[in-house]
Amino acid sequence: MARIEVPMPQMGESIAEGTVSKWLKQVGDPVERDEPILEISTDKVDAEIPSPEAGTLVEVRIQEGETVEVGAVVGYIDTEAGAEITTPSGEAGAPDADAPVDSPAAPDADTDTDTVLSSAAAAASEAPTGGVAATAEARLQTRSTPVVRKIAAEHGISIADVPGSGQSGRVTKQDILDFIENGGAKVSAGTSTAAPAAAPPPTKAIPAATPPAAVPLPSGSSSELWAAFYGEAQHPEFPVREGDNVEPMDKIRRLTAEHMVLAKRVAPHVHSFIEIDFSRVDHIRTSHKAEWAEQGVRVSFTAFVVWACSRLLRKYPMINGTVSGNNIIHRGRVNVGIAVDLDPGLIVPVIHDTDGLSLVGIGKKIIDLATRARGRKLAPQEIQGSTFSITNPGVLGTLVGMPIIPLGTAAILGTGAIEKRAVVVEDPITGTDAVAIRKRALFSLAYDHRLVDGADAARFLAELKDLMEDFPEDA
Repeated sequence: MARIEVPMPQMGESIAEGTVSKWLKQVGDPVERDEPILEISTDKVDAEIPSPEAGTLVEVRIQEGETVEVGAVVGYIDTEAGAEITTPSGEAGAPDADAPVDSPAAPDADTDTDTVLSSAAAAASEAPTGGVAATAEARLQTRSTPVVRKIAAEHGISIADVPGSGQSGRVTKQDILDFIENGGAKVSAGTSTAAPAAAPPPTKAIPAATPPAAVPLPSGSSSELWAAFYGEAQHPEFPVREGDNVEPMDKIRRLTAEHMVLAKRVAPHVHSFIEIDFSRVDHIRTSHKAEWAEQGVRVSFTAFVVWACSRLLRKYPMINGTVSGNNIIHRGRVNVGIAVDLDPGLIVPVIHDTDGLSLVGIGKKIIDLATRARGRKLAPQEIQGSTFSITNPGVLGTLVGMPIIPLGTAAILGTGAIEKRAVVVEDPITGTDAVAIRKRALFSLAYDHRLVDGADAARFLAELKDLMEDFPEDA
């Protein structure tokens, strides 16, 4: 039979896991290609997952309510007639005559697809040299995820030396972190003996402020990225005092915390500020309000900012790019992410190809994405691919903010509250100074100083100010 894997998909660049909400098909049901077969939920979006091929659902590996990492196999589709059906307990109706007796066991929930594809090669390279093929259980025991192998290589550890707690003794990420904490990394290079029983565990310390420059950024979830860089400790713990209330973080808060700390440690943040007069923008909004209302459109101040930024980002490729290892990626598209407050929580839907949209088109997009974001109805692609972000704490009255740059980008713009202020202006006719009331706001640009120089940021903000204060009528 031809069994096709159904993996937990990558639902966003910052999403590392998903939960199976509901199976829309049962084991034994026929399915068509691209027909929805299950629903999944993440901390940011809910989505239906289509079948990769036409056939029969022959196995469900992950039950409703279970959460697994991206890439984990949740089920199998058989593309041939007369498919063997596997019950949820794992018992097959009949053995497959074409399958080898000693085939490797299927991956468990936290084994990713790269490991599955390389399992045969890994088993061959680690097979006993006495000419006897390794058993399926032995192959499973030596198999591990890329993050586990990465941590082992950095600490000079042989995975064979680490006691595994996974299926058939497979080494998990927690196994190798415990092994390192108990002193195993010190002896693994010279002996195959596990960590000495008499050695006391070292005192836990807060991770160093600067990650090792020689270590490339590994793939995986933010938790795994942190573990590869800094070991076990993610957040320092503090004593609980009388009257305190302790509650565990929910999923969205935990992932947000991990992403923000990692983003802050990876990129050296610099912030530049500028004040912008919104008098011209306010005049355009007022004069076109009735016309836009007839079209059912409300164009916010944010739409003007998004339009102006999207027109400048092509001119400033560094601000629209990112650092990848020792390389610079110049993005070929302008995709602007707009932070949306979920109260509690935050999500950043993306307006793709923003520089090709009109002002009204951007206004429509912002309202549509924000509405569906709060209703958890965004599609996966609508939270991916951002090249530049804008956050608007000013809508809640904040004078100015200093946002954190999202991973995979080089800059984010923070817009402050638009307020009436008394400012000194020059009379265009007489050239004399006068005090006038103007709507103004402070903008802050956070940028990755590995890629963006202060002069580039200053020029970008200066041009943004000029464009906003002399906004075109036909945008």
